[in-house]
Amino acid sequence: MSRCDAGHAGRAGTLGVMRLLPPFTAAVVLALMPGAPAFAASGASGAPGAPAVSGFTITDPRIKESSGLAASRIHPGVYWTHNDSDDGPYVYAVDSATGKTVARVTLTGIGKPRDVEAISLGPDGQLYVGDIGDNRDGTWDHVWIYRFQEPKGLGDVTVKAEQFTVRYADGARNAEALMVHPVTGRVYIASKSEDKGGLYEGPAKLSTSGPNVFRRVAELPWVTDGAFSPDGARLTVRGYFLARTYPWKDGRPEGEGERLTAPWQGQAESVTYTPDGSALMFGAEGASSRVVAVPVTSAPSSATSASPEPGSPAEAGPSPEPGPFGKGVLVLAGGLAVLFAANRLFRRRRPKS
Repeated sequence: MSRCDAGHAGRAGTLGVMRLLPPFTAAVVLALMPGAPAFAASGASGAPGAPAVSGFTITDPRIKESSGLAASRIHPGVYWTHNDSDDGPYVYAVDSATGKTVARVTLTGIGKPRDVEAISLGPDGQLYVGDIGDNRDGTWDHVWIYRFQEPKGLGDVTVKAEQFTVRYADGARNAEALMVHPVTGRVYIASKSEDKGGLYEGPAKLSTSGPNVFRRVAELPWVTDGAFSPDGARLTVRGYFLARTYPWKDGRPEGEGERLTAPWQGQAESVTYTPDGSALMFGAEGASSRVVAVPVTSAPSSATSASPEPGSPAEAGPSPEPGPFGKGVLVLAGGLAVLFAANRLFRRRRPKS
């Protein structure tokens, strides 16, 4: 995540490292074991006969911490992304056919971005950028959303954006997922908590004249991003080790959700649907990061999951229950999880250069 936490104090030693892992650590450990099944479930219906969607690699050396993805509706095959922090008021358009940046948008009319974590395209054709991260665990009493019209042409451009102040009804918190419903245009934020995350609903219309209060409407797992299906019928969220999809009804996710196939990407930060809803695009931070395409299929509960491509799952389908594993493998997998968490802890404590 963000490298801006030089003064972050508190969690240290083994207890601190373990607390960095989300509450589903046991499931994570199983997922990391050799031969363990991928997280999977039936997803939203894809278009029958739709052409296969390919992943791509982001080649722009300026994009080192891609932390959000949004599929363009007016530029086929183009995805909008942004860096996590320490970059500036920039949003990039990347062509999935080549992995090259085809536009960089510079935002004016806003303050200095603090911890940009998410991007989503609304039904009004405007891009919503979530400066909603707070790695100090809720020490900032407000965060921001920036909004601007998706450019009709591709190329470097400077635009004036609107800035909305956001507060949570139940107090400040860290968040990384911002989703705009493609039908109602309502904005939702999913908080990132080591204990339990929540889904927060914004007002019917955002206002620049005062704070926009977001209220908790549902419980969610520990997530780093989320996206609505193009028809607004499903909400998909992802974390470092899993993804889940929920039927969306009356402005709320229904039930416990279904597990989805999710690629292992390390610093897994983003997810979005393709414009036709036929696939989910999973992204991650890092230089030359890979965006993995996972086709979305309608699958009954008796279906089996498809064989994954190298380094990524190929299709969503129900997941078999994990079988028994030896104690030695459990210890090894647990150690890997702790090492991953320790790496994140050290990154969070490293001061800015």
